[in-house]
Amino acid sequence: MTQQTAGRRVVTNMSLSLDGHYAKPGNPLDMGWVMPYAVTDIARDHLTSLCEPATTALLGRVNAEGFLGFWPTVIGMQGADPRDEKFAHWLVDTDKVVLSSTLDQAPWERTTLVDRPTAEVVADLKATEGGDILVLSSASVIKALLAAGQVDRLALTIFPVFLGGGPRLFDDGLPTGQWTLVSQAAGEHGTLALVYDRVR
Repeated sequence: MTQQTAGRRVVTNMSLSLDGHYAKPGNPLDMGWVMPYAVTDIARDHLTSLCEPATTALLGRVNAEGFLGFWPTVIGMQGADPRDEKFAHWLVDTDKVVLSSTLDQAPWERTTLVDRPTAEVVADLKATEGGDILVLSSASVIKALLAAGQVDRLALTIFPVFLGGGPRLFDDGLPTGQWTLVSQAAGEHGTLALVYDRVR
């Protein structure tokens, strides 16, 4: 039986290869392998459904620079998919918390920079009012939250490709626990969109 966590949920979203990696060997910043699958209907619908109940985006610095460098340019872009524009508007308009030990000031609007342990930052966010706290593809942030047992909803898109190596999201030594599947969808290229809730 699934029990919702009181207050705000921590929702993490990550794309994984079929052999369990989130990035290619040797270059974790090369996300080119994701692109053929990220523009499918299933991936777009998945991302849209996650941002609708969320009022805070939580990102690591590297992902913040990537996401916030790209997505605002989608707004008003000729031929842009309406779901992409919807996500872009959400990302621009929502409150963003970026975990960084190197940035002195945020180059983005509605953004707070924090240089503290991830688990502490999330505990503070959960103590405030608001909707879901959505962690967007920031592997280091998601790993820290999984290790601390703070993820309430785990959203994954599984792309049917083997990367043959590279970093993994699920390291050995994570806290044991059960998850329940709350939604599943299959789409183009055999892409899967899965959402699990933590059983507490």
